[in-house]
Amino acid sequence: MANDSSPFPDPLAAGSPALLPAGLVDLLPPEAEREALLVEAIMAAFAAHGYERVKPPLLEFEDSLLAGSGVAVAEQTFRLMDPVSQRMMGLRADTTPQVARIAGTRLAGDARPLRLCYAGQVLRVRGTQLAPERQVPQAGIELIGTDAAAADAEVAVVATEALAAVGLAPATLDVTLPTMTPALLDAARVAPSLAGRLARALDRKDATAVDALAAEVGPPTASALPALLRSAGPADGALAALAAADLPPAARAIADNAAAVVAAVRARAPSLRVTLDPVEFRGLRYHEGVAFTLYGPGNTGELARGGRYLSPGDEPATGMTLYPNAVLRGAPAPPARPRVFVPLGGPDAAVRALRGEGFATVAALSAADTPERLRCTHVLRDGRAVPLPAKD
Repeated sequence: MANDSSPFPDPLAAGSPALLPAGLVDLLPPEAEREALLVEAIMAAFAAHGYERVKPPLLEFEDSLLAGSGVAVAEQTFRLMDPVSQRMMGLRADTTPQVARIAGTRLAGDARPLRLCYAGQVLRVRGTQLAPERQVPQAGIELIGTDAAAADAEVAVVATEALAAVGLAPATLDVTLPTMTPALLDAARVAPSLAGRLARALDRKDATAVDALAAEVGPPTASALPALLRSAGPADGALAALAAADLPPAARAIADNAAAVVAAVRARAPSLRVTLDPVEFRGLRYHEGVAFTLYGPGNTGELARGGRYLSPGDEPATGMTLYPNAVLRGAPAPPARPRVFVPLGGPDAAVRALRGEGFATVAALSAADTPERLRCTHVLRDGRAVPLPAKD
């Protein structure tokens, strides 16, 4: 609790101007600068592969924001009335549907495939237990206008290169097939109640329950689902299980496409570790083919997600979204910018030269200002930046 004599309010006290809604935080120095530099490094990696930047608005009319793939994030979207048009608007909860809209409208006449990238904030109605943040930074790429397996491979590999550019390598690419389980259950004409129980068992990775429920369905699902569940892991083993499984035509097409995507990834990045879970269906509901999750080294956790989807007009598209807040927690901290204290009346030419060398110059504004008070690492003396003694 704050001391009554303190001039600063208790940030947790009710009514305090520092109290923020749940899931929203202030990003303070030096983390705010670290995030900005990290995002620009990621965007530079995207640009090096020909991805051009777009900047959609934070707000859109609800009927366009939540059309197409935007339906998948409708429940996570904040809505408000536009006082000018008297129409409902939404605050974006994901940037991919906006980029898809831009591609299908403003850039409809541009040659395909389109390579677009973006960076910005999204706002969601709810966080999760593991990720309670509701305002989330995103940086991503979208490759629109081709259904080639090489396109899926490109977005996955470019995202791993962006992570490497900020010091997170080697990465692991986890491939999932969110349409495989529905294709198997539809082909077997499984009753909705049994299909729901099977889906929950698969989601929990409950092999015993999957065995029992698949037996109720009968062949070929009875053998395919348990075998595919147990095949999750390194891509070669999972692809072998898919090749050996007795799959209906729609599921076989999904399996063949997965094999083509993994082969294309390995052609571009032979050293990238690739895993595959054929019956995992986590992710956004708009994914129509392979889906991706990128993990960093060690215990950095999930750093990016993406996959194939249909943009407006049923145009094939694929993309990957990186989460800078998660990347920031795992990436090594860059060296702090050295701060040079400039006494009153310091020479302008010397100060400009120091800024050109990468120093931050912090000018004294009164006699009360000192290097220690202004958190400086150096002081300007005789036109040079002289290091201050290290503190014990």
